[in-house]
Amino acid sequence: MVRTARCGGQMLQRIGGTQQKGQQMAQVSIDDKVLELTDAGPRLWGSRCGECGNHMFPIQRGCCMRCTSTQLSDVVLRSQGTLWSWTIQGFPPKSPPYIGECDPASFVPYGVGYVELAEQLRIAARLTVSDPEQLQIGMDMSLTTVALARDEHDDEIVTFAFAPHSNSE
Repeated sequence: MVRTARCGGQMLQRIGGTQQKGQQMAQVSIDDKVLELTDAGPRLWGSRCGECGNHMFPIQRGCCMRCTSTQLSDVVLRSQGTLWSWTIQGFPPKSPPYIGECDPASFVPYGVGYVELAEQLRIAARLTVSDPEQLQIGMDMSLTTVALARDEHDDEIVTFAFAPHSNSE
């Protein structure tokens, strides 16, 4: 079940789930103009230039960064890609804008990388894997979400991430 709620003047999209004691909980997209949560799974939104075909992420307003055309349209980006490059984030990012765990003693390292979406673009993204032995340039990746924090309603605030595709070797 997808629903929306207002938080700090911004409409947030929520997708229903269940907590341990049968209480309703939800996942909230960190930015519903970037990451849409649907019953069929997460979707990333970007832009495509009608003049040169260039894809951009996140959604761009104004003009194409390649040819400066103003013929931009919003498009759903592919949910499958290939790991182009990666590293491990071993310390808390600067906050703000980061809203996850900021205490160096409690911080859990995570993978970050560029995922190439065929015939579209490369996206810098969080990875669900942080073990270097499990990451290989060229491996197939699938779009998913990871929890960053909880909001005032105890719902999970999630962002997009890529996980190794189950068919990867």
